[in-house]
Amino acid sequence: MKTIIRQCEPDDFKAIRELYAQSSCYAGTLQLPYPSEAKWKKKLSEDPANYYSLVALRDNVIVGQIGMQVNTYPRRTHTANIGMAVSEDSRGKGIGSLMLKEMVSLANNWLSVTRIELEVYVDNESAIKMYKNNGFVEEGTAKSYAFRNGEYVDVKLMAKVG
Repeated sequence: MKTIIRQCEPDDFKAIRELYAQSSCYAGTLQLPYPSEAKWKKKLSEDPANYYSLVALRDNVIVGQIGMQVNTYPRRTHTANIGMAVSEDSRGKGIGSLMLKEMVSLANNWLSVTRIELEVYVDNESAIKMYKNNGFVEEGTAKSYAFRNGEYVDVKLMAKVG
């Protein structure tokens, strides 16, 4: 089964909302439970020019999304931050790596971004492994970074330079 990566379209809001409604997707990101369609519709139709979003499709169904915010501060325009989610039933099939490679290509080859940063929860071992396999390195740990499921959790700070 072939995976297609494409630019996110405003009409994708329902499928992306369903993706981030999965408990492991909102728990693994900074999203909150019970995402609304209205929020995602607005987000996808009003994102600023420095935000890029790709989706992964299998059998014409969205199974993943990756977003990248390019920094607009004059001395950091060479940097961006990414976040992503893959549907629970589509993990382990290389979808995250495919989306990541496409976003890195967009950043490096078209946007002049040479440093891509991300935060990943320390207990998300499969994501950490995927990021490392795609050239990201750990730069540190942020303690009590986010509140998740009733407790503060740490994240690894990772980046890919070049």
